[in-house]
Amino acid sequence: MSKNDDIGFSTIVRSDYNEALDEQENNLRPHFLKDFLGQEPVKKNLATFIQAAKQREEPLDHLLLIGPPGLGKTTLAQITAHELGVDFKVTSAPALDKPKDLAGILSTITPRTVFFIDEIHRLKPALEEMLYIAMEDFELDWIIGQGAAARTVRIPIPPFTLVGATTKAGSVSSPLRSRFGFIPRFEFYTQAELALIIKRSSGILDVQIDDDAALLLAQCCRGTPRVANRVLRRMRDFAQVEGLSCINSGIVKRGLSRLEIDELGLEKYDREILLSIINNFGGGPVGAETLAISIGESLDTLEDYYEPYLIQCGLIQRTPRGRVVTPKAYEHLGLKQDSQDKKQGTLF
Repeated sequence: MSKNDDIGFSTIVRSDYNEALDEQENNLRPHFLKDFLGQEPVKKNLATFIQAAKQREEPLDHLLLIGPPGLGKTTLAQITAHELGVDFKVTSAPALDKPKDLAGILSTITPRTVFFIDEIHRLKPALEEMLYIAMEDFELDWIIGQGAAARTVRIPIPPFTLVGATTKAGSVSSPLRSRFGFIPRFEFYTQAELALIIKRSSGILDVQIDDDAALLLAQCCRGTPRVANRVLRRMRDFAQVEGLSCINSGIVKRGLSRLEIDELGLEKYDREILLSIINNFGGGPVGAETLAISIGESLDTLEDYYEPYLIQCGLIQRTPRGRVVTPKAYEHLGLKQDSQDKKQGTLF
């Protein structure tokens, strides 16, 4: 490892994928398991597996990380490489267009490299098939020639660890899923965990925040560290402009109001989703595609970012016929549920 690799990764494959975060965001990422807050069962098991792999001087078994966006899957993959003391390569499935793209990465890895593929459920079938052999036999199948003269050769590659991340576990094919040795599921963070993350991040950002303000902010961050760090930076801006050296509860309340984030952490689009189901579709049921069109948002964003938290909050339900808002959603929005909506709700 180079002395310049201060966090243990020597190679990063970058694409136009939105995971190419700015330097400030990367500075907020923990580099060691001991600094990674939350996800305790996942962290505890992973620490054991890493220690065992290091003692045997073998590559860590392949990992599939499952959970909504922003919960730390990429960060944990980076930490894994750092704890193992090996190289780290990262890409996303949409950035891999042809087999040669994947082969180009795998043919340049060093022994025991951690290779991270985000959105792995979006891999093309031809790339999946190439990955099967690479994961099991540490070889690449490559076709030489064309037509009747074509032949397949197997090229050996160094043993490595594949870490896949997905927000849609059901979209990962069974053959691919079966090749992973450890498949942890990430859960939304508790308010106490988020408050600790906010306090840690505030120290890195060199801004003070009161304990009460950190807890208040944690209540409005969708159970997601990425959201917590994003909103914390905005609170820092509000405090700075108001000439305050410390973020207090007053700053947080005023800042959240200006950002249109309510006490449950719902943003403007979350409320628009609920209101669209209520006003345009009588409280539901409504299909996901129709709902996405009605709010002018992509289906993937609706299902991956907005719906999981709305479901966790008990504001909507997924039914065989579509999405339905719950009585709690009416109460949160300050609306009265009419008799027809109540009748529809009893059908499911």
